[in-house]
Amino acid sequence: MRKLLKYLAILAAIVFICSSCKWPRDGGNMPYEPDTPAPDPHVGTFVSEHGTMLFNGDGESVVISFDEELSELTGLPSGEQEGSYVFLSGDLPPHGSIDVRYDVAHELQLTAGDTTVVVDVGMASEDRKTGTVGVDMVTPERIPFLFKNDDGFFSIIFEKEQ
Repeated sequence: MRKLLKYLAILAAIVFICSSCKWPRDGGNMPYEPDTPAPDPHVGTFVSEHGTMLFNGDGESVVISFDEELSELTGLPSGEQEGSYVFLSGDLPPHGSIDVRYDVAHELQLTAGDTTVVVDVGMASEDRKTGTVGVDMVTPERIPFLFKNDDGFFSIIFEKEQ
């Protein structure tokens, strides 16, 4: 019985010490960022077979025009909509997604009207069995949306109109 009480006291001390520790929110679990300046925000019209996105270069506002199929996949309304966007890191426990520069983004948050959705950004493999998200998926000329269905992964790629 004494040994049990001793072990319980040690366990209680460990739990107390660990629970009183404060883990830093900033700088602890941040996504990789190259030692380069952040790229300029997207500007111009980006086109795919399912719609367009017009970026004015302010890093916040976008005009989207999605067809019915992309609208259904994203949960955003079809047709032309003014909205906003932010690139996100993807889930970083314990705090979730955070705003990041687009060259290291795993997700794109789009808001149109009262609807906000988060879309994975990445590329599907040729055989559609895997999808890749992460660093350098989004470029100044390309924004690839990554989706998964019963047949595997597929991408809808928005490319900058020249």
